[in-house]
Amino acid sequence: MANHLTRFDPFSDIARLEPFHNLEEWMRDFSLRPALRDWNVEPRIKMDVEEGDKAYTVKAEIPGVKKEDIHVNVEGNEVTISAELKRESEQKEGKSLRSERYYGQQTRSFTLSSDIDDATVEAKYTDGVLVLTLPKKPGKSSKQVAIN
Repeated sequence: MANHLTRFDPFSDIARLEPFHNLEEWMRDFSLRPALRDWNVEPRIKMDVEEGDKAYTVKAEIPGVKKEDIHVNVEGNEVTISAELKRESEQKEGKSLRSERYYGQQTRSFTLSSDIDDATVEAKYTDGVLVLTLPKKPGKSSKQVAIN
């Protein structure tokens, strides 16, 4: 029977710097989870970045946004994608009407290892995916150094 005993340390979560790791369990125990389920989390721009010999290719998921509401800014080797989100919903039930609106802006910035030739950047937006082709500036190449 003594082999099945475990030692309880109430300060172990704080010592591991994870004081909120079981917050979901706590919320389930106090039935707060269903109340928080209806909160809409602000969507984030998800991206894939690939590097080729002459250019970078970026695929960014920005669903439900009009092409006119997406802005791309390139400065040197820093790229910023921003999108203005607008969501509206309206529900009618008998005489009562419920209308909800959400307006916000998402921004995602990242730095690449080479400068970008901003004059030849290409951007296409179809089916909620923004595809950027970011050509590298000629003349500046990275060189791998051999270690002796």
